[in-house]
Amino acid sequence: MNQNLLDTLQDRMDLEQLAIEYANAIDQRSWDRLDQVFVADAIIDYTATGGIKGSYAEIKEWLPRTLKFFKSYMHLMGNFQFVIEGDTATGQVSCFNPMLAPSLLGGTNTVMFGIWYHDTYIRTPEGWRIKTRRQQHSYSFNVPLWMRLATKLVAPIERFKQARKRK
Repeated sequence: MNQNLLDTLQDRMDLEQLAIEYANAIDQRSWDRLDQVFVADAIIDYTATGGIKGSYAEIKEWLPRTLKFFKSYMHLMGNFQFVIEGDTATGQVSCFNPMLAPSLLGGTNTVMFGIWYHDTYIRTPEGWRIKTRRQQHSYSFNVPLWMRLATKLVAPIERFKQARKRK
């Protein structure tokens, strides 16, 4: 095998491991492990599933406050697709993410999400890190009413916050 092919295979394995480390850090609620996943100035957009868009610092602070409402969750990552160009890369990763949420207004507690992550990556001296992450909603099943309403409210609230920042 030539060295270029070996380097490409190593980069791909490293990027897959980065996606898995993200999933494990979230699922184990090990928030500081995310420091090894994202660069400090990363921008993350979870608005497709009712979350927020913000800097890595804002997201890291927001995750434990938000995910405490879910009794359990699991990220199963797959369908890795990467385009590697030197020390940068782009990628798409699928995520099967069943989440057990309380049903505040009656009904079942189960909620399930399928999402795609669209990422940009950068090679740092410590290895590959995520520079930007954007969720794309794939499917939902049995989403409680309170979550459906919250998802519809996030975009207008975010636009309002951005408008206030510009003033």
